[in-house]
Amino acid sequence: MTSTPTAPDPSPSLPSTVPKAPRPAVGAPLLRALVDAAAPVLVLAGSPARVRLHNKAAEALFPSLGESDAFTADVVAPWLVQAQEQGVDALDGSVGARVFRATAQPLPGECTGWLLTDVTEERAALQRLSDERTRTQFLVRASARLLSSLNQRRCLRVTTELAAEQLADAAVLVTPTRGRRVAVTRMVHGGRLEELTLSVNVDQVPGLSDALAGFPPVPSRWVDPDLAPPWLAPEDFGELGSLIVTPLPGNGVPAGALILLRRAGRPGFDEEEELFARIFAARAGAAISAAMLYAERTETTNILQRALIPPPIDRLEGIDLASSYRPARAADLIGGDFYDVHPPLSTPGGAEGSGETLLMLGDVCGKGPAAAILTGKIRNTLAALRRLEPRHKQLLELLNATLLDEQDARFVTLVLAGVTPVANGRLELRLTSAGHPAPMIIRADGSVEQAATRGSLIGALPHITSTTWTTILDPGETCLLFSDGVTEARGGPSGKEMFDDERFKEALRECADMPVEAIVERVELAVAQWLGGGEHDDIALLALGAPRRGSHLTMVNGHGRGRYTG
Repeated sequence: MTSTPTAPDPSPSLPSTVPKAPRPAVGAPLLRALVDAAAPVLVLAGSPARVRLHNKAAEALFPSLGESDAFTADVVAPWLVQAQEQGVDALDGSVGARVFRATAQPLPGECTGWLLTDVTEERAALQRLSDERTRTQFLVRASARLLSSLNQRRCLRVTTELAAEQLADAAVLVTPTRGRRVAVTRMVHGGRLEELTLSVNVDQVPGLSDALAGFPPVPSRWVDPDLAPPWLAPEDFGELGSLIVTPLPGNGVPAGALILLRRAGRPGFDEEEELFARIFAARAGAAISAAMLYAERTETTNILQRALIPPPIDRLEGIDLASSYRPARAADLIGGDFYDVHPPLSTPGGAEGSGETLLMLGDVCGKGPAAAILTGKIRNTLAALRRLEPRHKQLLELLNATLLDEQDARFVTLVLAGVTPVANGRLELRLTSAGHPAPMIIRADGSVEQAATRGSLIGALPHITSTTWTTILDPGETCLLFSDGVTEARGGPSGKEMFDDERFKEALRECADMPVEAIVERVELAVAQWLGGGEHDDIALLALGAPRRGSHLTMVNGHGRGRYTG
């Protein structure tokens, strides 16, 4: 048998293991270089402790270590010596302007090593975070207090108090008034708040006129406190060291300016404090501006309300009068119901309506301010037209044409009452309804009748119809004009049932021989009890009565209880 020879391996043979390069010996110079490159290190031994070893970083931090190995307060930091004596393992302390964290480590041979790590930046970052949290919490509290009221004076006081307590040694808030006078609210930290109105030149305070005009504030370091006028700081403040003047941004117009004061001897305001002062001023300015706007609108609303609220009614010669008005939304004070009383006009020739007092009560479609504005237009229009046309039907036609010309989608229901005193203390009434509930008549015997007058509403159709009903009120009898808020009041056991005409008449039957004021109050009480606190429409009442005068005749000149005049 023949064997086949194998080909030789062309690769050279290698040893099974490759020898590693020898490690360099770690000598004292290398260790020393490593230690010197680290943070400050001190190695202590003995009792009392002596410094047996330190690196260059420690020597740079404590220069006296190069001359002595004493571990005393005149060589190293006193707090480090105290930590060693008290056996503290770790603590933070200052060396010059830097902060170090010292950590103790037990070493062989009853030695102790101290490693000092510079934590200045860490401490500064934590302090900034803490300051930012404190400022944020302050802004939250400040915003809550500032927004808790829309009273302008209260907002000014709160702004000054917060600034004096948290931002400076004293705060001065300046708001412009008329002329050269300014309102000044100022307070020293921990002191009493002052409110003054001064006639001063705001240009005397560096940057104040610019701040009041809304220009950005100038840095406090640019402001010379020696130029500040005496009136700026409170009397017990002392020497002024620095100040910030920053505007209070408002609704398009600055709300004023905030001035922060610090006493001499204290550090001036830094950039972060100035920025925070501007942030606070922005929030305070928004709150003050909102309060100012609210005050202006409230004043405007009060003026309008005085013109739109139904007027108080006084007794006229020979006529007892009483009225009541309850808007659907009590907060508005105004609504779509209205009434008016116009005394007699001198009409030449003794035409219809001469010597007659005209009373009117109406209801405009809708509620609230929009409806109230239309009631004001209608009242003024009727007051003017009444001088031209005393007849009810023609007066309503003129009013209807006027409202149609204005192309207003709203309409109005109306009832007119012409009242003329006649013999023996009686009253002659002309009652005309235009889409409105007819008045109720309360007779002396306790009976209640509804006036036989009707008509179409005003402001919706080009042509209207109306019927005038005439009656006589004997002394002690009353005619009550009312809006549908009375009969359509929903309440009762179910909360949805209307008060309706029959319940209304039943309540009025209990009012026989009552004064007109008592009748109005009785109706108000009955409707309120029926509503039970529920929602309701505008409610208006106007009562007119013939005064009581002892004995009198019930029928004179052939006049009966009621008659139509067409």
